[in-house]
Amino acid sequence: MWSTRHGTDPWINLFFRADEIVSKQRTTWRRYAYALVVWLNFLEQRGRLWHEASKRDYTDFKHWRMADSRNYWRVEGTSFDTDRAGVKRFYAWASGEYEVFNPIPSQSVQSGGNAPGTGRRDPSRPGGAPRRQVKWLLRKALEQWRDVGLRGYAFDGLRPASWHGFNEDRNTAFVEGLWGTGLRLEEWASVLDVELPATPVTSRYPKTWLAKSCAKGRRYGRHYRIPRAVLKAVAGYMDPLEGSRAEAIGRARRAGRYERVPGFLIVTGHNPRTRTLRVRTPRGGSSTISLDVLEPVERLRLFRETRDGLEPLAVWLSNDGMPHRAHSWENTFATANSRVAEAWAQSRWPGFDDLEEEDRKRRAAQCPLWVRPHMLRHSYALVWYSILSAVWEQRLRGFTEAEKHAFREQFGDIWYQLATMLGHRNPQTTRDWYLAPFTALEVDYLMALIDGDQREAVDILLGRIAADSELVLSPVPADLELLDDPEDGE
Repeated sequence: MWSTRHGTDPWINLFFRADEIVSKQRTTWRRYAYALVVWLNFLEQRGRLWHEASKRDYTDFKHWRMADSRNYWRVEGTSFDTDRAGVKRFYAWASGEYEVFNPIPSQSVQSGGNAPGTGRRDPSRPGGAPRRQVKWLLRKALEQWRDVGLRGYAFDGLRPASWHGFNEDRNTAFVEGLWGTGLRLEEWASVLDVELPATPVTSRYPKTWLAKSCAKGRRYGRHYRIPRAVLKAVAGYMDPLEGSRAEAIGRARRAGRYERVPGFLIVTGHNPRTRTLRVRTPRGGSSTISLDVLEPVERLRLFRETRDGLEPLAVWLSNDGMPHRAHSWENTFATANSRVAEAWAQSRWPGFDDLEEEDRKRRAAQCPLWVRPHMLRHSYALVWYSILSAVWEQRLRGFTEAEKHAFREQFGDIWYQLATMLGHRNPQTTRDWYLAPFTALEVDYLMALIDGDQREAVDILLGRIAADSELVLSPVPADLELLDDPEDGE
C-alpha cells in the first residue's frame, strides 16, 4: 500500500499477507485494498497517519463519505458498509499485531432487532445499510432481461437486423447457470469443462462438485446440482461446430496466444472419481493435482493438447479465446443493463433517439428492470424455498405441532436444506440474509413464482411423498423420473 506523502507502508502491505487475508479470494483483496485507499487518502488530507486515527476521524469519515456536500462522490449506506468492513478488518488485525488503537467502534448495542437473530447492531455500520439486501426476480422478468440485454431483442419482441450477437450463447448460458445452480459469480465463472456432468445426462438435476479452492472462504467443497436445461445451454455454447467458444479458441490459436500464457500447464488426464488432474511437469514428467487445490487464477493456465492445437479447460472464454476472468462478468451485466434501459426508454418515448444525450440518460435511468449477478442467487434461494415449502406442507399434513417439531429435530427443516443447497454452514445465515422477508408468504403465493420446469419438479417430489402414504391416492406413472440418479447412494 502506497501513500503520496509517505511512500510504501510495509505494515499495511503485511496485512495482505496475514493468514486470515491470504486465504480469502482475490475479489476480497480488491475490496479491502480499495477501502483502505479511500480511508488513507481521507486521513492524509487531515495530516494523520493510519496508526494515529481516532474515533472522531472515523465518525467524520463516515459523514464525508455519505453526507458531506463538499464530497461530489458521496455513496449510499450499502456502499459505505463495504468500506467499513474492510477498514474494520484491517484495524482488528493491526491492533493485535502492533497494539494499534482501533478507531472503528465494535461494541454492539441494543437496536430493537435490526441485526437478525441477535437484536443488536454494530454501531460502526451506517443506518442506511440494512443487513439484508434481498432483491430477486421472477422467471419472466429474467427472461425479458435476458432477451433484451443479452440477445438483442426490443421490448416488442423483434430483433433488429443490425444485431451481431457476439457471445450471445455464452452470456445466456452463464446467466442461466447462475439462476439454475445458485452459485456465486466467481464459483460459476471458475468451473472447468471436466467438472461438468458427463453427457448425456438422465437425471433432471445431475449432481457435480464445487472445488474447495473456488468456494467462498475456501474452507470446504460441496456438491451442487445443475438443471438439465442449463447443461443444454452450456453444451450449445461449447458445441465445436456452432458454438461461439470454438470460434474464440480458433482466434486465439491463430494469434498464438495460448503458448504465451505465463506458466501454462498441459493437462494429460482427468480422474473424475478422485477429482484429480494429471499434468505435465516442466522437465517432461507428470504430476497429479487435486481440483480442490486449484484456485480460480490457476485454472486460467490449464490447457490440453488436441489435434488442432492447445485448448483451455476453462469453460468461459473471452472474445480473444483467453479464459474469461470472473470480475469481467460484471461488465457483461452492466452492458446488458444499459441495453435494457435504453430499449425500455425507446419503447416508452417514441422520439427518444432525437433527444439530447443528457435527457436520454435521465429517461433510461428510470427503467425498472435490471439485474446484478447476486440477485440470481437470491432468486434461486426464493424459488427453492417455494418448492420446499410446498413439499414440507404436504409431508407434515396431519401432524400435531409436537410431531412436526420432532420431525424437524430429526431430519432438519427447510432452512437446513436451503443452507445445504446454497453452501452455507449455518442455516441461520440463510434465514437472516436471504429469505426472512418471505417467511410469512402463503405457499400458494410462493408456488405462483415457480416456472413450468420447476413446477414439474415439485409434482415429482409430491408424488414421491404421496407414494409413501396410504392416505393419498395418486395415478400410477408409466415411467417416474427421479430427481436423483437411481444409482446415487447419497
